[in-house]
Amino acid sequence: MKIKTTRFGELEVDKKDIINFKEGLLGFDTLTKFFVVDPGDQTLILWLQSVEDASTAFPMIEPKIFQADYSVKLLPAELTSLEIESLSEASVYTILTIPQTVTEMSANLKAPIIINNKTKIARQIVLQDSKLEVRFQMYKELKRHIVNYASDDTRRVRGQDNVVISTDTATNNSAPVEKETTVKTNNPEA
Repeated sequence: MKIKTTRFGELEVDKKDIINFKEGLLGFDTLTKFFVVDPGDQTLILWLQSVEDASTAFPMIEPKIFQADYSVKLLPAELTSLEIESLSEASVYTILTIPQTVTEMSANLKAPIIINNKTKIARQIVLQDSKLEVRFQMYKELKRHIVNYASDDTRRVRGQDNVVISTDTATNNSAPVEKETTVKTNNPEA
């Protein structure tokens, strides 16, 4: 399906990628259908774009990127409402506030977005943990992570049937992990 957006223009979105917020988002309870836009830049910031309102899109990010010890504890009723048994079945994001002075960027750690990876049912849940901040200043941590997120394509390896194109550093729960991209080739000279 084609969806017009103010920020990204017209986008082609698969119906299976539509995220359903039965209760909407805090302050936007009438908007219930969204999808994730990855602008493909190095900021690691994604956008939660409304299907129903072309001008509504929220910047969001995985909190583990800038705060490795961030954890979410959901009540049994919250897990049930998301149709999951544990958080391993879901993705967790925090909505960002990005003011004109970008160094004052903050993340809402108190009310994360939880998305069931299988069914795309989602909720913004206000957590009970009183230590979590609504405006967590995270620009320095994000910048540090982006600077450390490096690619090394000087390492190339040749094999009989495979050529390793490059070794790239990826993140999985904020821990660096080596990832190889391998391409099959029939050319023995490659």
